[in-house]
This record gives sequence, C-alpha cells and structure tokens, in this order.
Amino acid sequence: MYRGRLERDLSIWVDKGLITEVAAEQMLGEYDARPASFSLGRVLMVLAAVLLGAAVLLLIASNWEAIPRLVRVGAILIIIWAAYLGAAALFARGAQAAGNALLVIAVLGFGGAISLIGQMYHLSGDEQVVMYLWFAIAVISAALFRSAPAVAIAGFLSWASFAVYLNNNDGRWIGIGAWLPIVMSAVTVALVRYTDAGRVRHLAYLLAVAWLAWIYTLNEDLWLAMVYVVCGMAVFLAVSLPPLRVTEFILTAGAAPAFYAFLVAAVGLLLLNIQLEQGGALVLLSLATLGVSVLAIALQGRDNGAVRYLAYLMFAGEILYLASETVGSILGTSGLFLLSGLFVAVVAWLVIRLERRFGGKRQEVVR
Repeated sequence: MYRGRLERDLSIWVDKGLITEVAAEQMLGEYDARPASFSLGRVLMVLAAVLLGAAVLLLIASNWEAIPRLVRVGAILIIIWAAYLGAAALFARGAQAAGNALLVIAVLGFGGAISLIGQMYHLSGDEQVVMYLWFAIAVISAALFRSAPAVAIAGFLSWASFAVYLNNNDGRWIGIGAWLPIVMSAVTVALVRYTDAGRVRHLAYLLAVAWLAWIYTLNEDLWLAMVYVVCGMAVFLAVSLPPLRVTEFILTAGAAPAFYAFLVAAVGLLLLNIQLEQGGALVLLSLATLGVSVLAIALQGRDNGAVRYLAYLMFAGEILYLASETVGSILGTSGLFLLSGLFVAVVAWLVIRLERRFGGKRQEVVR
C-alpha cells in the first residue's frame, strides 16, 4: 500500500519537475532494497511455531500418566532449553524467522512447564502467580533476543493476567495486583520501542484503556469521567502541539499516543453523556463534545487517520444523540443544529486560514 502511494507521489513530482526521473527510480529502488516489513514466509513460520507450542502445551496438559515424573520434567526442560539454544544459534546466523519461531516455542513451553510441575508435585500457589511469572519470562526473552513475536506474547499474556485477576477477585479491587495491568502495559510499551515491534503497542495501550474503564465500573462517579476527559485532552494537546509534537520520541511513536489519549477523553465524554439527564448540563456537554471533536480534527485530522475517524464518529454520534433527546422540541433541536453548524463553519474558516499561512511559510523556507 505504501509503496504504491510512494510510486504515485514520485511520478507526480517528476511530472512537476521537482525531481528527476533518475532520482525517482533511485528512491524507489532504495525503498525496495529495505527489509520487508511483511513477509508471508515469516508469518507462516511464527504461526507454525504457535501451533507447535500449543501441541507442547496440550501434551503437557495430558499429564503423561504412564511416564515417570522425573522423565516428564526432564523432557519438558530439554524442549525449552533446546528451543532457547536453537533460537540463539539461529539469531547469531541471521536466521530471524526461524529464531523467532523457536523462541515462541520456548516461551509457550515455559508456561506449560510451570503448570506441569505444579500439577505433578501439588505445589501451592494459584494461576495468577503463574501468569505473572510467564509474563516475566516472555519479557526477559523478548529483551534478550530483541524479538517482536516474544513481545507480542508478552502483550497477550498481560491481557490474560488481567482477565485472571478479574475472574479471581470477582471484578473487585483487591491488593497490589490491581496496579499490575498498568505496569505490564508500560513494560510492553518499553519493549516495543526497544525491539521495534510497532504493532504490538496497541495491545499495551488498549490494556491501559480497559484498565481505566474497569476503574470507572468500581466508582461510576461523574468526577472520574471528568478526570478522564481533562487528562485525556491534556495529553492529546501536549503530543499534538509544539514542542512535544516535533520531538523524536513522539515522532517515532507514530499515531498511537495522540489517538489513545483522545480515546480516553472520548470514553470520559461518553460516560458523562450516559449519566447526565436532559437539561442545560446536557446541552453544554454536547457542545463541548462537538467542540472537542472539531479541535481533534483541526490538530491531528490531516496526519492521523485514527483520530480523524474517531472524531467523525463522536461528532455524528453526539448529533444523533441530541436529536433523540430533544425530539420533543423541534425548534430547540433546529436551533442547536444551527448554532453547531455556524460554530463548525467558523472553526473551518480559521483552520483554512492557518493552513494557508503555514503553507506559505513552509514554501518560503524551501525557497
């Protein structure tokens, strides 16, 4: 997809005389020479490793009743160590795909080994501790081998650990374990930056959003929803405006920080809309929601498609919600739509003027 867009852009620039045809071919050749971000062979290799790892887990779960305990323990330890050592040897030779596949088998096998040993020797403990230990091993493996698939396993294990915690505690806040999902999310984000496993960051960010939603279910107070709105928009503005927007940290993080900060604010606004009844407060909240949507589009709409579509959804949803809540007063609804339309038109005019001014300044700098 990106290559096709790049090729079209280069063709346009050649036609406009901005670059030569030779330069365009060299640029396209340099891009083609880069290691592919997607490889069907690598994907199939990792999928095969997941299937083999699942086979190991199921074999362990069967408990091998006919085999002595020490033989069972020795066999699973040999599988794990052979997978780790084989992965290290393959990584050293530059065979990334095969090395990642063996690493996946090793990490999955470790979780099965913990379960097997605890089952055979009736060790005390619970599945929550097992999940935390399994996550820690996945993190260590990902850091040592700089493996993106291992980071993905750690991301899924963080979700599994959170699910086990909620199930064991009936969704209540009990002990320090309630803080660990947000800690695991931060660890996963750090691993993403260290291993360049860009797509896995969404698992971490979504876990943080899910954790915040769970916190709200424990309180269901308006002030907490307001905190989500204020803090979410504060972070969104911070990463959308200079000086943070042009820093290397934000640029290399992609669209995720702005989108998920805006998502937290959107969740807070949704919760406020659910709790507030009809009246002046609802109208003010609706205007604030529409204003936030337009502001998000103005700041990130051009470069961040995820923010743009979420803002579109918020704007349209709020309009429909207002129409359903004020259907008894057609005059009031039409007046609200009129004011909203005028407000958006004024904002659009200001944004267009700013874009033209900034565009003129950029052209002067280029000249």
